[in-house]
Amino acid sequence: MSISVFDLFKIGIGPSSSHTVGPMKAARLFALRLERDGLLPQVAAVRTELFGSLGATGKGHGTD
Repeated sequence: MSISVFDLFKIGIGPSSSHTVGPMKAARLFALRLERDGLLPQVAAVRTELFGSLGATGKGHGTD
């Protein structure tokens, strides 16, 4: 099995892609599951709470 460098590294937005790629993937998966379950049309907003180093970054990631 060969692995591409693109499988190992992902480039994301913001000052730290390690703090943006994961949340973006999680949000996409969440939205896809809402859509799959027929719930997406009922959703007007989503509230999130960040923990750990991502939650502590503040203005750098727009989490303040």
